[in-house]
Amino acid sequence: MADSTTMLSISDPVHMVLIKTDIFGETTLVASYFLEWRSVLGSENGMTSLTVELMGVGTESKVSVGILNIKLEMYPPLNQTLSQEVVNTQLALERQKTAEKERLFLVYAKQWWREYLQIRPSHNSRLVKIFAQDENGINRPVCSYIKPLRAGRLLDTPRQAARFVNVLGYERAPVIGGGGKQEQWCTLLAFLCRNKGDCEDHANLLCSLLLGYGLEAFVCVGTKAKGVPHAWVMTCGTDGTITFWESLTGHRYIHKPANPDESPVAEQPKPLYPYRTIGCVFNHQMFLGNCQPSDSVEICVFDLNDESKWKPMSEEAIKSVCAPGATTSLPPFPPLCASTIDASVTSNEIEMQLRLLVSEHRKDLGLTTVWEDQLSYLLSPALASYEFERTTSISAGNEEFQDAIRRAVPDGHTFKGFPIHFVYRNARRAFATCLRSPFCEEIICCRGDQVRLAVRVRVFTYPESACAVWIMFACKYRSVL
Repeated sequence: MADSTTMLSISDPVHMVLIKTDIFGETTLVASYFLEWRSVLGSENGMTSLTVELMGVGTESKVSVGILNIKLEMYPPLNQTLSQEVVNTQLALERQKTAEKERLFLVYAKQWWREYLQIRPSHNSRLVKIFAQDENGINRPVCSYIKPLRAGRLLDTPRQAARFVNVLGYERAPVIGGGGKQEQWCTLLAFLCRNKGDCEDHANLLCSLLLGYGLEAFVCVGTKAKGVPHAWVMTCGTDGTITFWESLTGHRYIHKPANPDESPVAEQPKPLYPYRTIGCVFNHQMFLGNCQPSDSVEICVFDLNDESKWKPMSEEAIKSVCAPGATTSLPPFPPLCASTIDASVTSNEIEMQLRLLVSEHRKDLGLTTVWEDQLSYLLSPALASYEFERTTSISAGNEEFQDAIRRAVPDGHTFKGFPIHFVYRNARRAFATCLRSPFCEEIICCRGDQVRLAVRVRVFTYPESACAVWIMFACKYRSVL
């Protein structure tokens, strides 16, 4: 057990996040609070009580959401406690040091920005993001949102990590009134607790996981089509291969820069990725502004060591405010938690609910419903293969599925199947979405001779109770010409 003096030098606060969950399982971030716990080191019996006011998040960060009474106690008890005066002096000194480091970094960032604009005045319109507001409205250097994160035994490969990040829900920060997008980059704990976030939250988490796997990863800030601001991830291979990772879909794209000096007649590689412009790239140690004549991703060269193409920030300056132990940086990332969802039980529950919803829907249309369990079971390999393909980009096992279906559907009968994918477990909401697809509606409302219906649900669980839900509706009927 560390002694009280050693404990006093641990400056990481306790991060507390308050989440509200409604009856449909939808989560809302209510408050995020960093608790300075070290006052307990100066209390006589190793116990202390405090009252803290929790403030809202985002646009409501100045609005109180309630009071929290906290009782702190040290286990095991300390052999000797410090005087409250020593504790207060240490905290005051740290605050002073932090304020000075932040001031110096701000001075440096302003100077760096001035130099960047002197290269080309048009740089003013590029998306070069040095600071970003967290959920509490606090401006933090963007590099502090990234830290190498190891997933333990919960995720085996970088591509599986990309799939995990992609099944976390996407939700833009709420905005009151018109006027564009409300900026809110969430701390990792707040993002994981509410299980959804904006594109920046997804990109920051994916970049942190890829760094944990030993890859050279960066978050890219730029725009998609129609000039919509966007963030994605890039990895640089040892052979110079540049790969873009879209954190919202899990897709990967190899970047081959087009040569702007080629004659227009020459065949240029057509980019498959959705990105249009790029202003800067960063990770936990580096920040680089794009200073190439054009910020178009298509012709961008990602030689990050070439200072005529990428203007770097001083790594020392970044370290002063973002390195672990720097009080301005966010506390260490929490380890990822294993899923608490039982995949087979949940799959079964959703499947039963969907059968009920389909039967009711058909009854309203004056149709009877006959389910065929064997046909439903035969759909399982297809769902497993779809998830495998999403994770690895490799298609496998489809031949057996097709062969089994051909055997199960007699001559003169027609088979129709419709797979669909969700990242939530609400059967009613999923069913309503399915009905909006004309093809799926055709299966659910199938009329004819000897109609047999099937539905199969397969829930694939990921850390933090994230999950991919695959549903397949199918029907077979006798074709009447």
